[in-house]
Amino acid sequence: MTKLRVGLLFGGRSGEHEVSISSARAIAKALSAEQNADKYEILPFYIQKDGRWLVGEAPQKVLESGIPLLESQEESTSEEHLSSLSQWQYPSEVAQVDVWFPILHGPNGEDGTIQGLLTLMQIPFVGSGVLGSAMGMDKIAMKMAFEQAGLSQVKYKALTRAQVWSNPCIFPKLCDEIEATLSYPCFVKPANLGSSVGIAKVRSRQELEAALDKAAGYDRRLIVEAGVVAREIECAVLGNDQPKASIVGEITYNSDFYDYETKYTEGRADLLIPASLPDAIVRQIQDMALQAFAAVDAAGLARVDFFYVEATGEILINEINTLPGFTATSMYPQLWAHSGISFPELVDQLIQLALERHSIG
Repeated sequence: MTKLRVGLLFGGRSGEHEVSISSARAIAKALSAEQNADKYEILPFYIQKDGRWLVGEAPQKVLESGIPLLESQEESTSEEHLSSLSQWQYPSEVAQVDVWFPILHGPNGEDGTIQGLLTLMQIPFVGSGVLGSAMGMDKIAMKMAFEQAGLSQVKYKALTRAQVWSNPCIFPKLCDEIEATLSYPCFVKPANLGSSVGIAKVRSRQELEAALDKAAGYDRRLIVEAGVVAREIECAVLGNDQPKASIVGEITYNSDFYDYETKYTEGRADLLIPASLPDAIVRQIQDMALQAFAAVDAAGLARVDFFYVEATGEILINEINTLPGFTATSMYPQLWAHSGISFPELVDQLIQLALERHSIG
């Protein structure tokens, strides 16, 4: 039996480089598991923080150690090192790949950019295409799609960097409008960064002004969302045109909100699976997760996050993540594990879904 060569693409230029390595290590282990070892051959490709693609011993070294490769450690010729064009000279081994498994979190990884490149290669790849990835990454476009689909969500206001960094007459009026529309507390977020990077919870005019200025340094598109007292619920989706939803889980934590440090520091947050919720609420969340998946034209996998306002029974969609964290302890694979799909089986199904989607166009 000929093995399918899986191009495991990880690392990347975003601030989530290390998270990508952790996800890739878990996927590599799953592809080497007994039920997958006879089906797949792993071809690891590591994108350094400077954008260079490495293949061979270097990616294997990173997968084994879990430690990013410093630029000075790369095993390239001095001529390649001097050439800025080497960022665009992909390893010849790219031609050997039968199906890609990109696990690049954050900008240049889950925003449609790498998906566009893989589409041009005309090779199947796991996950959403250009449109689904871009909409899933851009919080403003995402919320507009949710609104069009009739999904309830928190109040929000979309802004641009130009508005924030405008003249001293315009900025105060902008803050006045945010206070009148959303009040405090509210959350200021860059529109196109993942893993809670650049997000701030604000409770005063001074904090609002500082948070807007900081967020504008990350992205030219910003969003401010009204705060809500609610439980944070998540649901995983798996499939293409006929996706299915997992059981639902809940995230609990002691910090002020689910920021980057809380998300990636062991012991800071607890995953409760399944979430203790009425059956009717669970079914509604699952249905809304599938609607959100379709609204942004996602494919393969996604994790959909919700706010459940227990006092009123209201369910508000927060966001969709089309390339969620994929370690063995991450919420997405955990939700499927509790739904009866093991980690190795989940990886196998995602590859088969990629092949299916590519075959029908």
